[in-house]
Amino acid sequence: MSTLTKPNHIGRKISRIRELRDMKQEALAQALGTNQQTISAIENSETIDEEKLKAIAEALGVSVEGIKNFSEEAILNNIQNNYEGSVVHSGPTVNHNCSFNPLDKVVELYERLVQAEKDKVAYLEKLLKGK
Repeated sequence: MSTLTKPNHIGRKISRIRELRDMKQEALAQALGTNQQTISAIENSETIDEEKLKAIAEALGVSVEGIKNFSEEAILNNIQNNYEGSVVHSGPTVNHNCSFNPLDKVVELYERLVQAEKDKVAYLEKLLKGK
């Protein structure tokens, strides 16, 4: 067998999809009206009949084709290509376009704080003169 061809082990695909959906074997068993040992046997099977596969696909919330064509590489490529919307990152440099200059915001905040202190001093001086 060539290293380029991988067996189409449907049970492993079901197991991996179940794990990615954060579902335990017991939960899948309950959804299918069976027990955990049966799910374990299914996940160790290389092939599964179509009716059982349809029921499993429905319980997992995916299509039968989704299970049959599942590959971790495709999932990773999809995640990488869709990270932060539809922006494709080609290296360590990521440009974030701000709609404002952060330094302007710092200066604005500083000026407001200085003005608040001036107002406080003026208020206290006014109180002291009134006595």
